Amino acid sequence: MSTDRYVKLVALIAALGGLLFGYDTGVMSGALLFISPEFDMTAHQEGWVTSMLLVGAAVGALTAGRAADALGRRMTLLIGGAVFVVGSIWCALADSIVMLGAARTFLGVAVGGVSIVSPMYIAEMVPPAVRGRLVSLNTLMIVVGQLAAYLVNSALATTGSWEWMLGLAAVPGAMLFVGMLFVTDSPVWLVSRGRVDEARTVAGNLGMSLEELAPPESNRGTATKWSILKSTRWIRITVLLAMLMGLTQQITGVNAVVYFAPTMMNQVGISTTNSVYTSIVIGVVSVLACWVGLKVVDRIGRKRLLMIGLAGNTISLFVLAVAYSFADGSFFFAMLSLFFMATFIAFQQAAVSPATWLLISELVPAKVRGLGMGIAGLSLWVTNWAVAQYFLPLVEWLTGSVAFAVFGVLGIIALGYTRTLVPETMGKSLDEVGAEMRKRYDR
Repeated sequence: MSTDRYVKLVALIAALGGLLFGYDTGVMSGALLFISPEFDMTAHQEGWVTSMLLVGAAVGALTAGRAADALGRRMTLLIGGAVFVVGSIWCALADSIVMLGAARTFLGVAVGGVSIVSPMYIAEMVPPAVRGRLVSLNTLMIVVGQLAAYLVNSALATTGSWEWMLGLAAVPGAMLFVGMLFVTDSPVWLVSRGRVDEARTVAGNLGMSLEELAPPESNRGTATKWSILKSTRWIRITVLLAMLMGLTQQITGVNAVVYFAPTMMNQVGISTTNSVYTSIVIGVVSVLACWVGLKVVDRIGRKRLLMIGLAGNTISLFVLAVAYSFADGSFFFAMLSLFFMATFIAFQQAAVSPATWLLISELVPAKVRGLGMGIAGLSLWVTNWAVAQYFLPLVEWLTGSVAFAVFGVLGIIALGYTRTLVPETMGKSLDEVGAEMRKRYDR
């Protein structure tokens, strides 16, 4: 196998974590329409069951970074695949709201863990010239997973079998586990464990020198990393910026659409079955847009792409707010609302999601890599949880139109701090990115 094909294969296997992430976050959008009447759930309970995945994900994101430093990126992804299989089966067998919430929390630990370790692993295994495209493959797999969830939901909509909707996530979980058995750990982690010769061999198999992939610093132990983070100003600021990127990905409410688009369409008069089908529109647009983003991210640049995406998001949200205010009982305005939900998703998945995931994987310095990415992931998942938990109650309180307008205002704020704070990382090695951040803030 050629070096180029081997690099792509390694990235594809790791990106299966993104597929699982997408499936398990997207599947509730349709399954909830059948779970809710079976358990006679309120809006708060619907939000709770949906958001418990994200509580687990926050824990998983924070702890997986440490696990990736201690056990290796490969072993952490192996464990994540196993947890996906067990958690998916548990969800399918749940017979109460509490049991389903517990199962979703357990599953969420794997979702949060692979959301951090998959892009970390890919970023450490590929050359700088294609890093943007291959790390963004993980983002593409997230939306492919969401589309797969929507298609499964639609196929099972006439049966109302939410158990199968949730349980089928065990299949890609098994694929991730098996795939990771056939790849090596990253040179960055191997160097950190003192296994320099092995790291050099892996780097050679990837078609690069060890110096291109693994910065020379080697630090072991979480306590040491915490002390470095607290005592080194530029590293602390860089991790805070990575946290801000995690928040930026969620701040305009992407997962309000991913999780609740069918529910929102159902509330304005679209039938339950047809509401499930509308999610396919969101899923197809997501995949196509993310494919476009994957093609341009190494040409346009991370910062510029992020700003384009946030601007498109903000405009779409304000127009959506107006359209949705007239959608109740009006098929035309309901479809117009769906159109602008899809437009919003297009900007999100072509620009905002790939740029933020990529910046998180590139910004965090090697000295605190696992810990720092875990902290950034915690920021992302806590924001995601807040959206899932409080969006439907916010809609009940202020109406859907006002809720979308609130996200639009947050998009304007995100544009402001992105323009001021975010550096450009395109074409730079991880060590060069660290050197730039040190130059900016080490004073």
